[in-house]
Amino acid sequence: MLSDHFLLPEERRNPHTRVDARHPDGVAWSTGNTVRPIVHGAPYFAELHERISATGPGDLVLFADWRGDPDEQLTDDPAETLSATLTAAARRGVTVRGLLWRSHWRRFGFHSEASRLLGIEVNEAGGQCLRDMRVAPGGSHHQKLVVIRHADDPSRDIAYVGGIDLCHSRRDTAEHEGDPQPIAMPQVFGARPAWHDVHCAVTGPAVHDVETTFRERWDDSTPLTSNPGRFASSRLQGEDLDPRPLPEQAPPPPVVEGGHEAVQVLRTYPKLLAKGFDFAPEGERSVALGNDKAARGARRLIYLEDQYLWSEEVGRHFAEALRRAPDLHLIAVIPIVPDTDGAVSLPPQLYGRKLAMDLLLEAGGDRVALYGLTSPAGYPVYVHSKVCIVDDRWASIGSDNFNRRSWTNDSEVAVAVQDDREDDGPAPRDAFARRLRRELVAEHVGLAPDEVPDDPMAVWDLMGRTADALDAWYGDRGPSRGRVHVPRPKAPLRGTAVRWRRRGRPATGLSGVERPPGRLRRIGPPGLTRAQLLWAPRLYDVFGPNGTLGLENGLDED
Repeated sequence: MLSDHFLLPEERRNPHTRVDARHPDGVAWSTGNTVRPIVHGAPYFAELHERISATGPGDLVLFADWRGDPDEQLTDDPAETLSATLTAAARRGVTVRGLLWRSHWRRFGFHSEASRLLGIEVNEAGGQCLRDMRVAPGGSHHQKLVVIRHADDPSRDIAYVGGIDLCHSRRDTAEHEGDPQPIAMPQVFGARPAWHDVHCAVTGPAVHDVETTFRERWDDSTPLTSNPGRFASSRLQGEDLDPRPLPEQAPPPPVVEGGHEAVQVLRTYPKLLAKGFDFAPEGERSVALGNDKAARGARRLIYLEDQYLWSEEVGRHFAEALRRAPDLHLIAVIPIVPDTDGAVSLPPQLYGRKLAMDLLLEAGGDRVALYGLTSPAGYPVYVHSKVCIVDDRWASIGSDNFNRRSWTNDSEVAVAVQDDREDDGPAPRDAFARRLRRELVAEHVGLAPDEVPDDPMAVWDLMGRTADALDAWYGDRGPSRGRVHVPRPKAPLRGTAVRWRRRGRPATGLSGVERPPGRLRRIGPPGLTRAQLLWAPRLYDVFGPNGTLGLENGLDED
């Protein structure tokens, strides 16, 4: 039954939201949808450009994001940028509305100014794009969604949800040559960092639920910022802080012919200090609750891709699943190297990773496999995807990472998907969760998706063989729990040393041996010095806050 893995309305623990208002009593999801994975930013951006360019008067384009760079190209054509695409739609009479996080100060390396410029350009074209600072202390708006609705043909309506931001460095492909418009990252990633990411396209009634998630934020009565300094700065710059009313929300799009995906929209919202959201005055934790319910039913394989995999709470979440089911295995694909390498900023991140990894390996032992990715050019691939697949039955794609802040402190959105044809037998071969897992594993092992086995243990063995062959080619041999290719911070103020060879050497010592297929490298818990283990936990709470500071809204202990 779908309710075995999906949350029931009361299990969302937020009676104030209207995201489930259109569903039958006792149901918190929609059926009759199609969901299609989009792996990597380049195909997503190209499709987004095509879809937005096809909109006309009376249509609706809504977007929410962590970051929006106005000059980010959506295609290879330099004229087809994010700003040009959105402003052209607004000038055609499309209702264009956007919410971007008003990030922390630029001096800390954040991007608030780019979001302000995108807002100016969209507003001048007749749309409205606002910077939103309604966040918990240290938090952010991390949701990444786009909704396109058509006034004359709702069957064309579509929603996009996932991990891909509308900004620089995301427009990569399966070849992993990087976005021509990169962001600054540690030198180990090269001049154009390779970027692995996942989004999905949703058609059918679930589009309405994603749209409601945007509308709840847009219509909320809480001011966009309660910070007096930020408010004064905005007024001095003439920044728009007043959302204009949206057109009345249309009914859900029709059921898709042949659509067999059931979709549940999951969110995270903190309990704000000053004034809570109208739709979530006590916050919402359905991302964490939904993952917990799905993991409790896991029996054979949990497959994860994530930017972080941090924290004791996340490690305990999966460790308990491993202990409950003695045949359960867990595969996690994460970045080999974090995206910061400062002497002060890196150790707390490694500490968060160590907390989770130690608990996983203690509970699962050799039933846990941890991998990173290497590009064909030999650089580490930055894994930014946020994917969880449980037994090929339940799959989640969203903006939420497996860390404390995504489960408690930031705004997040994900879609959880099951096949509504399923019974107690194996998932259909064309079920979304299986298609998604095959496509992801195929790239990592160097096969076509149809060549990837369905049997979980066959997948486990295939990925292990691929990683072992590539590790041997690079000349690195070590146990799965060894510290192979893990960044090793030096003493504070002296930078970071990363053991990494871009060009491998044959394990036999002979020259001219061709690199084995695939991208996988085994990784293990990071090594921290005794001194770092003393101070890193104190800074860790800055990087991975557990709910709003000073309030009882962190992760449950039970």
